[in-house]
Amino acid sequence: MEHFMIHTHDSAPEGAKETLVAVKGRYGFLPNLMAAMAEAPPLLRSYVAVGEEFARGTLTPVEQQIVILAVSRRHECEYCVAAHSGIAKMAGIPKEELDALRNGSPLQNPRFEALRRFTEAMVENRGWVSNERVDEFLRAGFTRAQVLEVILGLAFKTMSNFTNHVVGTPLDKAFEAFAWSSEGVTEKGILL
Repeated sequence: MEHFMIHTHDSAPEGAKETLVAVKGRYGFLPNLMAAMAEAPPLLRSYVAVGEEFARGTLTPVEQQIVILAVSRRHECEYCVAAHSGIAKMAGIPKEELDALRNGSPLQNPRFEALRRFTEAMVENRGWVSNERVDEFLRAGFTRAQVLEVILGLAFKTMSNFTNHVVGTPLDKAFEAFAWSSEGVTEKGILL
């Protein structure tokens, strides 16, 4: 969108510069999402901090990416589905499971499917999930603490998904191979 810019280190507000340097050092480039978030340094710093805390949780790296992709897909965030498809692949998610996540199909691994279903229920119901849904998640081998970690992942991705919607963040070259479109996504999240 013309109202927002994708900042560089030089154009970013002073309060964002240190974080942008750290992000570029971590990824080897400055992702457009974080360059856009730099307009509001508290958002950028919060996003990075929440992401670091989510990564420190007890969900495995693949499980974390399942949460992130499920949230991003339900929010129809083309940027985050693409970016986290690449990250999920690096984390070791099987191709069939990644394709299913991107398409809104059930996952083959029962534990992964329980995580996807619970995460999507959290998004769809704005946190008002039934006791039965929580019990199903716990029966899949997850813990009460991981119920709350899903909420942390949801908060993390909501910051980026909504930023991308407002800004119209262009996809970075690094993620182009994983481009995804929300066109054809139905109310229930299945691609037509």
